[in-house]
Amino acid sequence: MQKSKLESMQEAEVKQHLKNFSEQDLVTLIERCNREYWDEHNASLSDPLYDQLVNRLTRLNPNAPVLHAMGPSGGGGDALSADAVDHMKPAERFGASVTHKRAMLSLDKCYSEQELLKWAKKIKGGVIVMPKMDGMASSMRYDAKGRLVVAATRGSGSQGEDITMNVLDVPDIPNKIKSGGVEVEVRGEIFMRLSTFQKFKGDYSNPRNLAAGSIKQKERKKSRAKHLSFYAYDVIGPEFTDEREKFDYLKKIGFAPEEVDFIDDRTQLQAAYERWAANRATIDYEIDGVVYRALSVAVQKKLGETGHHPRYAIAYKFQGDSGVTELKGIEWSVSRTGMITPVALLEPIDLSGAMIGRASLHNLSIFKRLELTQGCRVEVTRRGGVIPNVERVTEDGKGAWLFDIPDTCECGAPTKVRKKRDGEFLWCARPGGCTLSVYGELEHFAKVVDIQGFGPKVVKLAVDAGLMTSPVDYFTLTVDGLSQLERMGKKSAQNLVDQVNQHRQMPMWVFLQALGIDTLGKQNARLLAAEFKSLDRVRRLEREQLIAIKGIADAMADAIVDGLKARSELIDGLLKHVTLIEGEPEPEAESSELAGKSFVFTGSLQAFARAKAQKRVRTLGGETPSGVNKTLNYLVVGAGKAAKSSKQKKAEKLISSGAPIEVIGEDEFLKLIGGIDD
Repeated sequence: MQKSKLESMQEAEVKQHLKNFSEQDLVTLIERCNREYWDEHNASLSDPLYDQLVNRLTRLNPNAPVLHAMGPSGGGGDALSADAVDHMKPAERFGASVTHKRAMLSLDKCYSEQELLKWAKKIKGGVIVMPKMDGMASSMRYDAKGRLVVAATRGSGSQGEDITMNVLDVPDIPNKIKSGGVEVEVRGEIFMRLSTFQKFKGDYSNPRNLAAGSIKQKERKKSRAKHLSFYAYDVIGPEFTDEREKFDYLKKIGFAPEEVDFIDDRTQLQAAYERWAANRATIDYEIDGVVYRALSVAVQKKLGETGHHPRYAIAYKFQGDSGVTELKGIEWSVSRTGMITPVALLEPIDLSGAMIGRASLHNLSIFKRLELTQGCRVEVTRRGGVIPNVERVTEDGKGAWLFDIPDTCECGAPTKVRKKRDGEFLWCARPGGCTLSVYGELEHFAKVVDIQGFGPKVVKLAVDAGLMTSPVDYFTLTVDGLSQLERMGKKSAQNLVDQVNQHRQMPMWVFLQALGIDTLGKQNARLLAAEFKSLDRVRRLEREQLIAIKGIADAMADAIVDGLKARSELIDGLLKHVTLIEGEPEPEAESSELAGKSFVFTGSLQAFARAKAQKRVRTLGGETPSGVNKTLNYLVVGAGKAAKSSKQKKAEKLISSGAPIEVIGEDEFLKLIGGIDD
């Protein structure tokens, strides 16, 4: 394709032709993205699309030079030496090339938990987790007397651009530190907080572009450097044992690093990513992923670096398509706990292969910050490629009428606002008597315990008929009572009662999760069951005992202790009908490369029964949906199949439209799962 065409191609057209681009086309587009993002600060293609271009070129030619030259160009011309810097004022050398004493490398990337855990296998000891700031990577050099002598952008990695003159005005960056007689280099991201950007958003497209333009402004008086912030994430010079010492040192010399996590338990790595992804809309700066780095400096030195990235660190990127669509309205959804969450109703938009028509706005704080108006246009992403999220308003609606916050719940009760650590939330003032929250509580219990047949329709009919108001009522249902419900015959009623009776015995962790206590999900429920072995001990827990457990923070401990007390009557009622299996929980399903992958089977399987194959997939963490759709990973065609089935025809049609489905036979399937256990 002609280079001029590729240089002007818009996002939608690039997506349309993505699978047809030649290697040279991909090189041209990636070079364009690098230039626009790093040098011109005016990216026309989104980050997720850029990542798709890079991934496709990597598959075609992993040694393509452009893959190892990503990032901005240097300042140009001969690089300044350290001696030259000492004899020049910051204004005289502004914009000149500066050689980094140690290369500022890019980070390797991953997009799934499996890829993250594969990287983590190389790491001995703990890991530090921090946000991947969407700013300008920069270096601050201090001499042995503690004076800031050089500030430079990352540039090409080996050479950057001198920005010392403007950095002297950035409040977060001290001009002098107590260096202890050694030269110190602090690395981090220059960025603009979202709250600060509100003052300028009418004139600039995003905070990163404004930050980059400000720090490179040649006229110091016109620079907005005083409005910028700095996130310090590394320090070179003094000797350190681990990352904790580094961050303590950064605070000691006057820097203010953002929040980081120190993790020793590998099972918590994905949870850390999910916390950042969930909180992304509430933090005051833009991030595009999460960075993991080996905690031990000795481990870092042992693993070393490639010419492109350090082996001891990796960036887990948020992978989500984005687009702009119209906001049709706001729905206020009542949860099983009585919390009322604003939900954006959208003109359906295709993101990452799915039509998105709804997106949670999470809480009142986010709802207020977005300043949504009737008919406005909003940017929507699928964070992590899964969760729809409203990022910002791109165009106000006609009349710009803000949506009101309801003062009554759908059940008629008044609403009230509660403040928590992560923002303001709206609640029904009588959650125990709110019919909508009762529906939610009953559906949650049935889903966790796996009492099949009690979907939203059946639960609603049972509640409206007065048969159920609490999960305890599942265990007192009768065939005669259920058969009186609309379209419910004796046989269907008997099936429901039989389902309940099959779950009169359950593991303690399942019981705990089914209670619907805030923060007491599957992971923490299993943790408590393993640690304390009996429900009686769990019910008597104090806050301090919970905080002492690795992985449970202050807010979690408060929610669990308060939740157990609030549900004391429910627990006592359930124990009259349910026997708990206490002690150590059974091991979870095996972790494998199949985790999260979906398999559909068609035709006769000759080596084993289909049910056995499906069970093995689920044991390995995979999924076995009933039908073929564009999100399917594998269609397994049985060896005994002759003519193509409707499933195979549908899969092939979706593949021709770009769906990443693989059609495989029994032999390939057996290799993937390692055989079927007897």
